Amino acid sequence: MRAGALDRTITVERSTEIVAPSGHVSTVWQPLMTVRAEVREQSADEVATGFGETEAETLIFVVRWHPAPFTTGDRITHAGRAYNIKQIAEIGRRRGWKLRAVAS
Repeated sequence: MRAGALDRTITVERSTEIVAPSGHVSTVWQPLMTVRAEVREQSADEVATGFGETEAETLIFVVRWHPAPFTTGDRITHAGRAYNIKQIAEIGRRRGWKLRAVAS
């Protein structure tokens, strides 16, 4: 993995619940880690929904290997947009991670 290819900055966020003193529970996204990444593939797939078809933007982010702090319940924020992580695949043996994410 070439360092020069990691030309984007992404933030991996995790959903957490916060309880207010009044007892109201709200869900917020808190940053888990900010890393350099490479965008390898970008596509817009047409997805059939109950109300017709829509386009879902899919990006594949490649990051250096970390001890897997993220899950498919997390999301990625990149260039002002949020992407839900749909698939996590290890590249080689502790070389990197390939994260497939869909715009939310």
